[in-house]
Order: sequence, then C-alpha cells, then structure tokens
Amino acid sequence: MTRMMIRVDAEISDELSGAFPHLTARTQRATTTLTGEMTDQQELQGVLNLLNSLGIEVVEVLTIPD
Repeated sequence: MTRMMIRVDAEISDELSGAFPHLTARTQRATTTLTGEMTDQQELQGVLNLLNSLGIEVVEVLTIPD
C-alpha cells in the first residue's frame, strides 16, 4: 500500500466525501485534500476518474513517504 494525498480545486461536501470512504477529507479555503492508503495504481486511477466525472479539478497528487 502507498499513502497518497490528492488535492482538488473544490470544497467537497460530507455527502460527496462519502464516495471515498477509505480517504480522509480536509477542507481549506475552497480546496480539499483526500489522504489515505491506495493498494495500487488502478485504485488511484479510479479515484481520479471519479473526481473527473464529478467535474472536480485535481490540483496535486503526492505520495506521502513512510
């Protein structure tokens, strides 16, 4: 597993963050960071695709070192 942080250019509501139950959402002035464990590249791509389909722009994706 790899710990990841995804920053998006939107405030994600509690209801919408429920679509990402394995990630922790933190909102800061019109941006949200989603942080959590990803099992593989396919899971990360699934999260990015879902954000894109919701019209949410991804600003940054980082791997968090152990």
